[in-house]
Amino acid sequence: MNDFANKVAVVTGATRGCGRAIAVELGRLGMTVFVTGRSTRSARSPLNRPETIEETAELVEAAGGRAVTVRCDFTSVPDVDNLRDRIGERLDVLVDDVWGGDMFLDFQHAYWESSIDDALHMVRNAVDTHLIALHRLVPLVIRRPGGLVIEVTDGEDDEYVEAGIPYYVAKCSVRALGRALGEELAGHGCTGLAVTPGFLRSESMLDVFGVTEANWREAIGKTAPPSFAVSETPSYLARGVAALVTDPEVARFAGRTLASWTLMRTYGFTDLDGTKPDFGRWLSEVRHAGLDQAKADSAPFR
Repeated sequence: MNDFANKVAVVTGATRGCGRAIAVELGRLGMTVFVTGRSTRSARSPLNRPETIEETAELVEAAGGRAVTVRCDFTSVPDVDNLRDRIGERLDVLVDDVWGGDMFLDFQHAYWESSIDDALHMVRNAVDTHLIALHRLVPLVIRRPGGLVIEVTDGEDDEYVEAGIPYYVAKCSVRALGRALGEELAGHGCTGLAVTPGFLRSESMLDVFGVTEANWREAIGKTAPPSFAVSETPSYLARGVAALVTDPEVARFAGRTLASWTLMRTYGFTDLDGTKPDFGRWLSEVRHAGLDQAKADSAPFR
């Protein structure tokens, strides 16, 4: 633990979901964590969610870390420049988890029948933000060997799963960034890669299905699809990220996209309830095998 007390991390998009959980787990290692995002107690982002970076910071400090909140819109180069200047000389871990695309999702229409403005806003929020963050913050990471940059995406490969072309472009782009960073950072003695959760029980997903973390199973097969039985909390991926941060041989994963279930199999951690959700195995043995998802027993996949 003392090895990380002097280390510094930045988590972009740390207001909620995986970003919040990752910030907390890095705090649990004793790190100083810059908690960044657009939603504060004084002003919500256009997503109009109640979670704030201040709440995340309190969770980081409760876990044993030191939190520094910086309100930052990652579509704004001056905002990110301000964040860079706040960080100072040392940055050991950058976790790039900006998203902000929920309000632009359109799974109901063909791309050419949907709003082009929404499509471009999604790409702006989901891809341009990552490019801006990397351009301004990676120079801090590569100042010393051993730095780690982790891109957070959705999906471990580029298979199209009918989620809409703009969403597909956004998430494939982040995986591509992970591959490119694996090559680019190696020459500086640093590591770049990407990670993805499985079926995520984020705050917004729970709201969509009309349940809470306490009663989420009530939604399975009702407001939520059968696959929700193999869902995971944001802390599951966050524990995988913490395992990567503490792995002295993390460079062996350079350029890869690692799913929460792959990280679980590698490092052996559990979700908050002690289970080990394996959404990848469920996809392979149920959905891709053409089995009746409503009748599939989820127990072997947890």
